[in-house]
Amino acid sequence: MKIIEAHNLSKCYRIEPEREPYYTLRDEMVNLAKKPLRWLKGEGEKKQDFWALRNVSFSIEKGEKVGLIGRNGAGKSTLLKILSRVTPLTQGEAVIRGRVNSILEVGIGFNIELTGRDNIYLNGAILGMTKKEIDLKFERIVRFAGFEKFLDTPVKKCSSGMHVRLAFAVAAHLEPDILLIDEVLAVGDFEFRKKCLKKMDKASQEGRTIVFVSHDMDSIAHLCTRTILLDSGRIVMDGPTATVISHYLDSGNKSY
Repeated sequence: MKIIEAHNLSKCYRIEPEREPYYTLRDEMVNLAKKPLRWLKGEGEKKQDFWALRNVSFSIEKGEKVGLIGRNGAGKSTLLKILSRVTPLTQGEAVIRGRVNSILEVGIGFNIELTGRDNIYLNGAILGMTKKEIDLKFERIVRFAGFEKFLDTPVKKCSSGMHVRLAFAVAAHLEPDILLIDEVLAVGDFEFRKKCLKKMDKASQEGRTIVFVSHDMDSIAHLCTRTILLDSGRIVMDGPTATVISHYLDSGNKSY
């Protein structure tokens, strides 16, 4: 069963022109007089369109583990935000069948003034868990994150790595149909990354779908059976992970 279908996804951002520096009143009056002439000559302020994604189409089967790779600015994070319903589409259609959970940014959904304990309940509620569900999974979440010592400490006193631990632990125990994960795991330490990959692998074996963005090719190779390579907002290659990674590494800084 196709759990994700993307049809010609496109996302355009409007880039505003740089604001003019501060001028004196005399300068402003001179500029005001010149503006009608500039518009007549077609020299008015021009906004530029930047297409972060352009006509991206693919489908993902239930239980697949799919990696998204590419250079910075390729459109990977934009694609995840669209699938997460965080960012609206400019064109195209995204069909999602099932409960989605995403980890897109470090500490998203956290209140840094609250303790780790309070943030587990807050983040769990934001992700759609009931208090009863959180109560049942609370100890497992804390143990997975290794957060026992910091449970009653305000999150603002914890490192970004600890934020990731807690965010991933809550998300992983939500047990969604689809788990979308951005590069946030790069902040965690080696042992925790191994634990996260193992948890995602288990989730996939239980029938959950994983879409994983990373610059760590070892992690992609370990977890994902299929990988999509993006460049300049377009799909360059979609196939078996080993083949796509090899092509990506061999291409170096090649422009497609």
